[in-house]
Amino acid sequence: MKNIAISLQKIMDNLQSLSFLASLSLRLYLFPIFWVAGVNKINSFEETVMWFGNTEWGLGLPFPTLMASLATGAEIGGAILILIGLATRWASIPLMITMIVAASSVHWNNGWQAVHDLNSPWANENAVGAIERLDKAKEILQEYGNYAWLTEHGNFIVSNNGIEWAVTYLIMLLALFFLGGGKYLSIDYWIRKRYMNH
Repeated sequence: MKNIAISLQKIMDNLQSLSFLASLSLRLYLFPIFWVAGVNKINSFEETVMWFGNTEWGLGLPFPTLMASLATGAEIGGAILILIGLATRWASIPLMITMIVAASSVHWNNGWQAVHDLNSPWANENAVGAIERLDKAKEILQEYGNYAWLTEHGNFIVSNNGIEWAVTYLIMLLALFFLGGGKYLSIDYWIRKRYMNH
C-alpha cells in the first residue's frame, strides 16, 4: 500500500511540469470578462461617467471622467495584456483594484450572492422577496408567454448583484498575480528567457 501511495504521489509531482496550464486557463477565462466590461463602458461612455459621478443613483466618485477612463483602460488594456501574457502580474494589479472598488462600492450593500438562492448560507433578507417576484414573473410568463421557448436553455433567475462575482474575479486575478503568465504560452516567459536568464 505504501508503494502505491508513493507511486501515485510521484505521478502527481510530475504534473508540476504542466502548471503553466493553470495560468493559461485563468488568462483565457478572464480575458472576455474584462474585455466585454471595458467595451461596454466605451460604448456608453457618457452614461458611464454620469454613473461614476452621480451621488443619488450612481457611485458618487470624484473626478468621474478620470475614474471612468481609468476603469475602462484597466479593463481593456488589462484584458489584452492578460490574454497575450505580457506584463501579466502588472496588468493584474489595476484589475484587482477595479474589482475591490466594484465589490465595495457597487455590490457590497447587496450581500454575497450574485443570484438569489434561498439554499445558500449567505442568502440575505432580500432573497425571500426576490424569489416571490420570480415566482410571480414565472406565472405571468407561463400564462401569457411561450414559457417552454423562453426557458429552453435555462431557468429565469433574479439577480442579487452581490459581491460574489467581483470577489471570484479578484481571487482569480490574485492567483494570476502570484503565478504570472506561465511557461511557453506567454510573452512574459519568452522575455524572461531571452533577457533575464543570463
